Amino acid sequence: MTIRFAAPPSALAPRMSARKAREACGLPANDNGGARATDAMLHAALRHFAEHGLAAAQRARKQAEAAFFAGDRQGYQWWLEICRALDRRMAAEVDFRQAENSERRP
Repeated sequence: MTIRFAAPPSALAPRMSARKAREACGLPANDNGGARATDAMLHAALRHFAEHGLAAAQRARKQAEAAFFAGDRQGYQWWLEICRALDRRMAAEVDFRQAENSERRP
């Protein structure tokens, strides 16, 4: 069996032009959806993650739900933000469900 080798047009030429290289190295993307957590919130979320590992977002969700049903609005917001820092989708789901529950309450 033969091996086919396609050599580059010039071994000394760069594979990408300088312009294309600059375009490829643009600004980094941020996947947080534009939300910027405060330093205190980020510190709390990292501490919570260090304590609970991969289950940290789930535990923050449970804390947020418990605070919501206890009527502690400030505690609910705190735990929801920690949950949001760890798992955005889970926090959005919790917030949506709690909004539905508040509409049902008299």
